[in-house]
Amino acid sequence: MREKINLLKDNQEAAIGLRDIMPLDKFKSQDWKLVAVSRYGLDLAHKIRGRYSNKIDFLFSEPVYAPNNEECEVARVCEGEEIVINEDLVESFGIKYDYIYGEAHRKHEEKILSYIYQYRKGKPFQSVKDQVVVLVDNGSESGLKFMTALKAVLAQKPKAVYIAVPVIPSDVLELLEPFCDDIFFIYDIDDYVETPLYYENFEHISEERIEEILGEK
Repeated sequence: MREKINLLKDNQEAAIGLRDIMPLDKFKSQDWKLVAVSRYGLDLAHKIRGRYSNKIDFLFSEPVYAPNNEECEVARVCEGEEIVINEDLVESFGIKYDYIYGEAHRKHEEKILSYIYQYRKGKPFQSVKDQVVVLVDNGSESGLKFMTALKAVLAQKPKAVYIAVPVIPSDVLELLEPFCDDIFFIYDIDDYVETPLYYENFEHISEERIEEILGEK
């Protein structure tokens, strides 16, 4: 059985594929806001927007790893200290919730606040109340980034929330579907490994690129 690798050339091809399945007539006529959940998602959102005037923002979040294992993400914390926990992993490893909340607070103070000051000059994430939001990333191993972003965004009572992601695990697709209005994707993969595997050119997105996109009017 042929491995599903290099399904997409790069973010540009991914953006074209997503634009083909997104309702661009509504995208053009309504105030849809693109919200990236990673630096790669920010570059992808910029390419999806193209020449349209839709606003783009970056909703920052940070992982909480299992004790002594910085490859196992057990929770994620967002800008407003919203936390989503992988309960199965926490139970399997016997991790105490005090540890998770303590780590989440530390990541918020040390990492997320510094991102906000660096990339938004200290300004908080703008309210999306009554807006149509499209959460964007270029892939998703566990769904935690999207779940954390959904928790933060839905609390602000938007008009609708969509997800745009070129490649996504089948089980994560099922996990996310009940929490948003629709998911625009190109490939859903049963045996998902890691996102870079599905791109021929997985480009690094520099800090300068992030500042450039977020600095556009």
